[in-house]
Amino acid sequence: MSDLFGGGDPAARMAGSDAPLAVRMRPKRLDDLLGQDHLLGPGRLLRRAIEADRLGSVLLYGPPGCGKTSLAEVIARATRREFVRASGVLNNVAQLRELLEAARLRRQRGERTILFVDEIHRFNKAQQDVLLPYVEDGSVTLIGATTHNPCFFVNGPLLSRSQLFELRPLDPPTIAELLRRALRDPAGLGDRPLEVDAEAIEHLAHHAEGDARRALNALELAALTTPPGPDGRIRVDRAAAEDSIQKKAILYDADEDAHYDTISAFIKSVRGSDPHAAIYWLAKMLYAGEDPRFIARRLVILAAEDIGNADPRGLTLAVAAAQACDLIGMPEARIVLAQTTAYLATAPKSNAAIVAIDEATDDVRRQPTLPVPPHLRDAHYPGAAALGHTGYRYPHDEPGHFNDQLYAPTDGRYYRPTDQGYEETIRRRLAEWDARRTRRRASGNPSPT
Repeated sequence: MSDLFGGGDPAARMAGSDAPLAVRMRPKRLDDLLGQDHLLGPGRLLRRAIEADRLGSVLLYGPPGCGKTSLAEVIARATRREFVRASGVLNNVAQLRELLEAARLRRQRGERTILFVDEIHRFNKAQQDVLLPYVEDGSVTLIGATTHNPCFFVNGPLLSRSQLFELRPLDPPTIAELLRRALRDPAGLGDRPLEVDAEAIEHLAHHAEGDARRALNALELAALTTPPGPDGRIRVDRAAAEDSIQKKAILYDADEDAHYDTISAFIKSVRGSDPHAAIYWLAKMLYAGEDPRFIARRLVILAAEDIGNADPRGLTLAVAAAQACDLIGMPEARIVLAQTTAYLATAPKSNAAIVAIDEATDDVRRQPTLPVPPHLRDAHYPGAAALGHTGYRYPHDEPGHFNDQLYAPTDGRYYRPTDQGYEETIRRRLAEWDARRTRRRASGNPSPT
């Protein structure tokens, strides 16, 4: 496994100079770690716990290449504990039990074990449940690493027995320093006749997207594939760096955290009337391979929920966009989605419709069900009049195509249009109708039924 920090992987150690640069450049001590100052800076909780050797089970949550695995290995070295690796992809329940029982035997001999579970989010409930008694009795100190929010993927009992630490993507200056360190260190690229332009380093650091492993691997690729000059020296310029890093791989799993977080940011940007942010999140989703039909469906919902009658054309456009995406597909669908996103983001906003239906639904759920008034019941059959289904007044036969007849035996005021866009017109119209009803009732001559 190619991890940035630490040196606890036996296979990587055996590989020696054949191991990837990211493996060879793993720091051995806590002080060698770069980044994550919010967790490992002087006086911070995680650093204090490591230095005092009082660390319990932890979950390390963060994006690829930020140092989760390597931090676990450094912790094991700093606290002089046996480091045992398991994988959420490779280890089944029987294999886990074997590792855990071996750790229990070591504990009986006074030896301590760190069980590192990479991609712990991929463990099913049975696998996670196997860990519980061994974590509970101290046979192992669990360090789980995941790129996914543990609150959704780790079961409650295991989560409650672990401290959660969120690691952040490394910033470009930190990654640039790691690259320069690799160029100086003989274990890295320091023993090669290599010169790397400052612009090349800055390009790799910036385009690695916080993933130091990716930056180091790209640097190594550039160094190994660039032919030496007449003097025998290898010179890596910005063009070589650009070739080595190529198109970035966005962390975006179609059914997991990044998917939901990004669509959330997209919808909230449209709702918040920021077309620039909305288009950015749209571009990210499409670049990562999101299904344009999924985005279009969400825009249809948003058009009704957040724009509504403030601009009724929004829903029409969103539905047309959904149909167009289904008809033409990518890459042209991106144009349709961009147009619709920009329109909806800049449209007047109103959530009056969803507020209305939610309040009415709540009343239906909590209160006695109201009967349909007799004059509103179906009267298109013989015998309806004998049942009292009479008295309905046809609005189109009255002035202004309006009457003040009772349409529901409730005083509920569910739809309250705002002063935004077309809803201002609706609001004035409703106010006039309400005034006519009030005058009719005040006159002592209320409308029948």
